[in-house]
Amino acid sequence: MLATSLAPAARGALNSLGLSKAPAETRVVVAMSGGVDSSVVAAMLALEGYDVVGVTMQLYDHGEATHRKGACCAGQDIHDARDVAARLGVPHYVLDYEERFREKVIEPFARAYVAGETPVPCVACNQHMKFADLYAAANDLGADLLATGHYVVSREDESGGRALYRAADPDRDQSYFLFATTRAQLARVRFPLGAMSKARVRELARKFGLVNSEKADSQDICFVPSGHYSEMIERLIPGASVPGEIVHINGRVLGRHNGVVHYTIGQRRGIGVAAAEALYVVALDAANARVIVGPRSALAVTRLRLRDVNWIGGGEFADLPANGLPVAARVRSTRSPASALLMRTGEIDFMEPESGVSPGQACVFYESVDPHARVLGGGFIVAS
Repeated sequence: MLATSLAPAARGALNSLGLSKAPAETRVVVAMSGGVDSSVVAAMLALEGYDVVGVTMQLYDHGEATHRKGACCAGQDIHDARDVAARLGVPHYVLDYEERFREKVIEPFARAYVAGETPVPCVACNQHMKFADLYAAANDLGADLLATGHYVVSREDESGGRALYRAADPDRDQSYFLFATTRAQLARVRFPLGAMSKARVRELARKFGLVNSEKADSQDICFVPSGHYSEMIERLIPGASVPGEIVHINGRVLGRHNGVVHYTIGQRRGIGVAAAEALYVVALDAANARVIVGPRSALAVTRLRLRDVNWIGGGEFADLPANGLPVAARVRSTRSPASALLMRTGEIDFMEPESGVSPGQACVFYESVDPHARVLGGGFIVAS
């Protein structure tokens, strides 16, 4: 039933998660967010006879989000995870990570926006919470593996480790948000839903009688109950919205704004100035409180510089060809990977211009543009 591939084992027959142990002797901690995906993972593994332990991270003030459609890791979600675990007859723990989540995800998110960047909190949550703190908790619980409900595929590579691939269902693929996962983490993390469609997952949830079988999917910025991130930033960093000028790329001052935190690169609507031509936000100069606008053509870039590059492809990043490695690079989760050259200096050269690229966003690279291609790694955009 499981949709995982097999990992290497030293001896004996492999179980469905790739270990040479009987399922009953294999402890798997399942990250249960309260949503349908992770609940189905827990149910699948429990029914196969694995020693399943459910763990839910409480990440922010759950009182604010208890009744908000699309929330996760708070309020009703914790109750749903607990109910599913009880139905399955597996232990369930709730870990209070509110302070860590604030320090590792929420506050850096706010500071990045104040600096004129466009951060990706889901990447930070996976990198610093799910595959760091939760990963450590799984170790403390004596788990052999950690399993999540992400739509991504992992399987054995040519070196005996595990490689990450895009999900079978391109509409559900979450590989963009997992590029920062390390090789060591991949060795002990499993993604049982990687080869499934969302429709199949909901079908299984109904078959298993799970209370959350029809529950709405969680939203990207789960810790913003109102949906207005600028309000949250103002609460965290009073005075963050510094007024300034809206300036055309030709130097003309077109108007005033109430703070760069209200703008993102590529934005067209709600800029606050009237003009004969369609204007887009093409840059944010936070240091001088300036929003720079221009025509759509001004958004086009062909080269990006990255920081904090994480490499999970074959070999070592430092050994990439001097003239660059052909890859497919993806600058937004909603955008298809595009042909590019990855340089070992951490630069990306696109074959065709990309638009709407902002510092702080993730750039993820794949082996090819194939919808099931291997994830090679990624980094965060510094400049273009």
